[in-house]
Amino acid sequence: MITDLEPHTAGTNSDSEDAFILGKIRDASTRNYGFNLLVRKYQQKIYWHLRKMVIDHDDADDLTQETFIKIYRHMNSFREDSRLYTWIYRIATNECLSFLQKKKRIFFLPLADITKELEHKIDASPFISGDEVQRALHKALLHLPEKQRLVFNMKYFDDMSYEQIGDITGTSVGALKASYHLAVKKIEEILKGKLNH
Repeated sequence: MITDLEPHTAGTNSDSEDAFILGKIRDASTRNYGFNLLVRKYQQKIYWHLRKMVIDHDDADDLTQETFIKIYRHMNSFREDSRLYTWIYRIATNECLSFLQKKKRIFFLPLADITKELEHKIDASPFISGDEVQRALHKALLHLPEKQRLVFNMKYFDDMSYEQIGDITGTSVGALKASYHLAVKKIEEILKGKLNH
């Protein structure tokens, strides 16, 4: 479905464009056309949002498909009390966290082994440039708790505001700020430790 391209950040989310897409989806005669527009606009952003969490291309690809299937099925329940992209990211985030929990339960692997496996995938992945610093950062992120890693990714890579992240995760801005600063501190310690070895 998606190939290994350079990551794209969340970028700007035009409300008027989303309103147009929603209008097409709400009309039975243009529903599929509207949904295709939605997929075209959000597919890559959601893929990279997931890819940074699960690392593996195939897993991210499957999760992206699952996310859009769920969006299609539940489109009628979208009440527009939040922005469309917030709702889409919330579905993708929940799919991602469920997947990671399931993976841990199925394989009964200690966290250290899962981290090691994902570190190898980072080394083999063409989506991260050959830059050692970039690879070291992605590996350091694997040592964070999942929700903290999610917050860091959305703030650091996708340049989302704490308010946007709060809408997606249902977490208060204060808690998100604390989580992000804690993540930054941990990453700095991990990177320092790696550089000193």
